Amino acid sequence: MQRAPLAGISGELVDGRSPLGAMGYGGRAGVAWMSGVNAPVLLPDEAGATADLWLAGDRVDAGRSGGVHWRSDGHWMLGSIDLEEGSEGLEQLAHNAYRDLFQALQDTGCPHLLRIWNYLPRINDDGGGLERYRQFNLGRQQAFIDAGHGIYEGSPAACALGVQRGALGIRFLAGQRAPLAIENPRQVSAYRYPSAYGPRPPTFSRAALADIGGGQLALFISGTASIVGHATVHAGDVAEQTRETLRNLDAVIAAANARCSAQFALDALDAVAYVRHPAHAPLVRQLLEDALGSAAPTLQRAVYLEADICRHDLLVEIEAHAIAPGVLRQ
Repeated sequence: MQRAPLAGISGELVDGRSPLGAMGYGGRAGVAWMSGVNAPVLLPDEAGATADLWLAGDRVDAGRSGGVHWRSDGHWMLGSIDLEEGSEGLEQLAHNAYRDLFQALQDTGCPHLLRIWNYLPRINDDGGGLERYRQFNLGRQQAFIDAGHGIYEGSPAACALGVQRGALGIRFLAGQRAPLAIENPRQVSAYRYPSAYGPRPPTFSRAALADIGGGQLALFISGTASIVGHATVHAGDVAEQTRETLRNLDAVIAAANARCSAQFALDALDAVAYVRHPAHAPLVRQLLEDALGSAAPTLQRAVYLEADICRHDLLVEIEAHAIAPGVLRQ
């Protein structure tokens, strides 16, 4: 582990104890958080300004654990990985990336994963008899097993999007407190997908609730798309897929609200909409406006990015987070 003080990072303290400042990696700030990821911003007039990542604490350190570059205040850690693919193949590359990710958790004393963002070059392409996303899932899950981390209940919130070129990019948030995993009652848990979706299923939960201190909870919603049960619905119809995605977001928010005293709402999120075909972005935005209203904070803060979705028949995916006062229910 290489370690050095980090200077010049924005932060904000509330009574000297605020754990994560403004959590400036989602919503409009997500463009800054994903620096180096080749996912072009769509509707640039809507993208707004980017922002620095904010951590709070008397000391914020920067370091490196293998391929992971991280920043930590001792309570929370933000990490990034960018690995070029060589002769080892994507399965091994994913395993290496997650091996280093778990090492970073040890090195920083932040053992609990809250949220992960994965960006894979050519995610839907054939990788020599197996789709590249399925190769990635093989390597990711094996790294979870090797590190002794659960691959079923309790998996972190996550998304996996495709970029056309560049490195395998992974961004993640970890902390000292374990989050509460949330599933969507309308969907089969991703880690329970049948073998038709690959030799190993994806390793993530539909959402996670985290106590971030100061009487505040954070809700991290994984990439959400037009899937009911385990099947894609409305193939080829971006409008209906967007509407189904909103229904799924509503369902997972309701499931989260049932586990805490906070009241999260679909119209008050920081969201990123990933759109496979750039020409669909204005329609996706219009559908969000129709559903939520033009004044909804979710719509006002949304970022639209061009990316391939983890299934070739999915055209749009939305991920989000929000912070609200409340406590977890046991």
